[in-house]
Amino acid sequence: MAVIDVSAATAPVFEFDNTYARDLDGLYARQDPVPVDAPRLVRFNRELALDLGIDAERIDGEMTAVFAGNVVPPGAEPIAQAYAGHQFGSFNPQLGDGRAILLGEIVTPSGARRDLALKGSGRTPFSRGGDGRAALGPVLREYLMGEAMDALGIPTTRALAAVTTGEPVYRDGALPGAVLTRVASSHLRVGTFEFFGARGRTDDVERLVRYSLERHDPDLVDDPNPALALLRSVSERQASLIAAWMNVGFIHGVMNTDNTAISGETIDYGPCAFLEVYDPATFFSSIDQGGRYAFGNQPTIARWNIARLAEALVPSIADDPARAVEMATEVIDAFPDRFEHHWLEGLRRKLGLTSVAAEDRSLAIDWLELLQAQRVDFTLGWRWLDDEERLRSLFADQAVLDAWLARWRDRSDRDGSDARRRAALRASANPIVIPRNHLVEAALTAAVINDDFDVFDRLLAAVRRPFDERPEPGDLVEPAPLAFTSSYRTFCGT
Repeated sequence: MAVIDVSAATAPVFEFDNTYARDLDGLYARQDPVPVDAPRLVRFNRELALDLGIDAERIDGEMTAVFAGNVVPPGAEPIAQAYAGHQFGSFNPQLGDGRAILLGEIVTPSGARRDLALKGSGRTPFSRGGDGRAALGPVLREYLMGEAMDALGIPTTRALAAVTTGEPVYRDGALPGAVLTRVASSHLRVGTFEFFGARGRTDDVERLVRYSLERHDPDLVDDPNPALALLRSVSERQASLIAAWMNVGFIHGVMNTDNTAISGETIDYGPCAFLEVYDPATFFSSIDQGGRYAFGNQPTIARWNIARLAEALVPSIADDPARAVEMATEVIDAFPDRFEHHWLEGLRRKLGLTSVAAEDRSLAIDWLELLQAQRVDFTLGWRWLDDEERLRSLFADQAVLDAWLARWRDRSDRDGSDARRRAALRASANPIVIPRNHLVEAALTAAVINDDFDVFDRLLAAVRRPFDERPEPGDLVEPAPLAFTSSYRTFCGT
């Protein structure tokens, strides 16, 4: 079956303006998506479509074919992007879009530029022996997690559509195939720069620098040292992003450099999960044998990834290699302080504090250590600061809780804001609903095994409103049984 190139007389659904394909020739492979047998649109994100300026009423059978990769819409220029990556610390010089196609870029009514990409759309020159396909379970996980993170206020890629293909994919066994339509500020990664830097293609690295600044940091385009300016900007965005992850208990699971976006968005929801009982050593990924990407390691890994970006940029930062390394190292060494700045800002909001005091850091860290020592659920421990009866039900040792609460109340009384404002701040910073791991698995199982999306839709609706108070905790709020969490493992889904 050949891909159909549609050139309808009616106005197109997507208005493409493809700067990556136009400006970065030679940094990608042109590749059409591979058609599938029987595409079926199983979920469409109408809210996101509205933001993108897409007429949701025109999402018909033809558009299902677009989301499946059977139809190339007018104006699209399908490409597979090239990138490398450090995977669990080891460098792979050639990764690239092995099962993804960037259809093109659209400009939203607000003027924002967004990539429109297909994931699971067939083999490309970068497939490295893989089938280029995706299974329904991982596609739905990415859809759900992207919506949850967006609702939590965390920068993220999002899913516009999920389509089943009518074809099986084979992993441990046969699974229903699917294609995800992903929307991102861009798909530029640390690994994109590594690909060309490792090959000594400094001119191409500098093309990427210029393009990245024009796209993500237009105010820095005329900086006297563009490569250093980009490094600083990416480092700052990553510091802010990881701090946001840490303040909601999110574990990415596979923080390779090819999964580190220049835009500062969360990208590639593979073996991701959320904390329940607070423990910085927590990880769930089946391929992370040593816990490299454990929850508490994420800030350190982010800094490590920034160092890998710096290595690719060194020849562009200064002609003198020693001076270039010195300048880049200043940015890398500043990362921990920038992370802590964003992290403490978030922790103050979670505590309901509107002012800054020297004791805030120790107050917050002591609370986290108390949650860990008492085996308290991270999400509920924070949320129920304003519900003492429920909060006390989480703690075995009431005396240690009372001692910390006295410190917190004393600090709050000296905050300079009224109690209602502080409570409102906490309610907006501490979610009551997260995509808990056992609920995610139940939703995916029902959809994949039984073609039943009711469980998925109920969870999706809840995580899109994570801060809404609920009179009773209910099954969407309660932690998983300990037996589930102790044996829970996540998988990449590739």
